Amino acid sequence: MNKLVIVGTVAFDAIETPFGKTDKILGGAATFIGLAASHFGVNTAAVSVVGGDFPEAYLKLLSDKNIDINGIEIVENGKTFFWSGKYHNDMNSRDTLATELNVLANFNPVVPKAFRNADYVMLGNLHPIVQLSVLEQMDKNPKLVVLDTMNFWMDNALEELHEVIKKVDVITINDAEARQLTGEYSLVVAARKIHEMGPRYVVIKKGEHGALLFHHEHVFFAPALPLEEVFDPTGAGDTFAGGFIGYLAGTGDTSFENMKNAIIYGSTLASFCVEKFGTERMQDLTQQEVLKRLKQFKNLTQFDISLTNAL
Repeated sequence: MNKLVIVGTVAFDAIETPFGKTDKILGGAATFIGLAASHFGVNTAAVSVVGGDFPEAYLKLLSDKNIDINGIEIVENGKTFFWSGKYHNDMNSRDTLATELNVLANFNPVVPKAFRNADYVMLGNLHPIVQLSVLEQMDKNPKLVVLDTMNFWMDNALEELHEVIKKVDVITINDAEARQLTGEYSLVVAARKIHEMGPRYVVIKKGEHGALLFHHEHVFFAPALPLEEVFDPTGAGDTFAGGFIGYLAGTGDTSFENMKNAIIYGSTLASFCVEKFGTERMQDLTQQEVLKRLKQFKNLTQFDISLTNAL
């Protein structure tokens, strides 16, 4: 069984959307990534930090999903990272109401010894220095390193971000971030420039409009499944990333052709994530539900056309 290391936040979120609002609920990049990756039978460890206010029940939830929690540091006299946001009616934009770093401000990740030989590493959205420190703890070069980042680090830690980008195989960012990172409006040109920075594969997320996978001259596009209702987009990108690397680690195949499948699995899992607030939908998601939705994806994208008779 392949090993997967996930570094990222395990946190509290408070969310308001046109469909309602929540008090503090379970959130964080590592949480969503881990819950998604748990569907693929991978030996997974989460590396993060929480405060003494973090419920034991949440840690048990992760452990029950076969996620090793030995890498989650508990600062007994500290408070857990907290984020609060309000989504606008179109659900594509939001206002951040509160960001409290708390114990995350002094987070020094420690990868459990049993996972320092992992072949797969998922660097969730954190300061690039933290992401680099995880790679430096690995006993060997992983088979695949996936990096997720955001515009905040482009604004505030660009030099360090470029250092970590050099060392990864795959980067996942949204379309606005790809344009900011490269200064190019065309996503094809942006992907080419990101390749030159180091990553062999570039995944550009376009929210409700799907995702693009670039591998030099090869391009693959996967749509997002049309949904009747989106209750909460928080964590959808992390869920996508978790499904993506979880599938690759589960199959042990990092070829471009298999990454196409990984994109579809990631998109499928993300389509469930948005159906309820926070991690609620992902906590009880069954394999049967995932397979049913995968068939919907297949029907959405598969077609036959006669090229010889059409022209």
